[in-house]
Amino acid sequence: MTPEQLIIIPLLIGFLLDCLLGDPLGLPHPIRLFGNSIYFFTEKLNSGSYRKAKGAAMAVGLIAVTFGTVWLILHLAKSIELLYVGLASLGVFYGLANRSLIQESYKVMKALQWEGLGAGRKQLSYIVGRETSNLNEQQIRIAVLETLAENLSDGVIAPLFFYALGGVPAMMAYKMANTLDSMIGYKSERFRQFGWFAARFDDVINFIPARITALLMVVLSFSWRGLVSVFRYGHQHSSPNAGYPEAALAGILNCRFGGPNVYHGTLVEKPYIGNNDRKITNRDFYKTCVLNFFTCLAMIGLICIIRMI
Repeated sequence: MTPEQLIIIPLLIGFLLDCLLGDPLGLPHPIRLFGNSIYFFTEKLNSGSYRKAKGAAMAVGLIAVTFGTVWLILHLAKSIELLYVGLASLGVFYGLANRSLIQESYKVMKALQWEGLGAGRKQLSYIVGRETSNLNEQQIRIAVLETLAENLSDGVIAPLFFYALGGVPAMMAYKMANTLDSMIGYKSERFRQFGWFAARFDDVINFIPARITALLMVVLSFSWRGLVSVFRYGHQHSSPNAGYPEAALAGILNCRFGGPNVYHGTLVEKPYIGNNDRKITNRDFYKTCVLNFFTCLAMIGLICIIRMI
């Protein structure tokens, strides 16, 4: 196989596996290993003096080890093309999270519709960081759409972007960095110093993917309003990146996201994204799921085209 084929074929197989299987709970998953590693070292290092330095050293070490380990495994497997393609395809499958993102969001909408507000709040709590116990139906639906937009960037487009740059090793290194941010990148007293580097590093590596995500969303939906929304609201989010895909979706759907929410017991006044405070419907949800799928497909298509040129 040519070097291009060794990139494109695992990408397509991994994407197909994600479409068919999502994230089966019975399978071992490297993200769980990443999480366990982060937890282990955090318990050992997040105390005493020099927490910033120790947190940065842990993050850099885990990201570097992840990249190096995956690179070494694939390098050793390269002499057997079928083995290499199989392992690389598995890496892409583990690196993508589009089906599971849509699946988990659907569970929230289904619980809300058929089991009531309490069930919707509980199901939502599994996929968001905000407190859900006092959310009303509209706020739950908004949270689901915000999650679909933000995680389309973090869980789909960004891993594909780094796959395009450095194959499965770069994709897995990104996943480790993103997991670090999700576990220790909080502004709480416990992680303010220790997780500082992880949070800032995640902001840096997601800068380009977040904007690619927003651009693909508005292009695929032929939405001028979405493009205007990206430029008007994208930079207003507290995150330097999450606001861009959220602003794109708010413009595409002509709705409003953001507003005050409680995170870890603290009220956070998030700015509003969009200006049409209308009721979010099931149709909005299904439209967003379709857009997520085709945005993922478009990114894969772009990678394949660039590789073949």
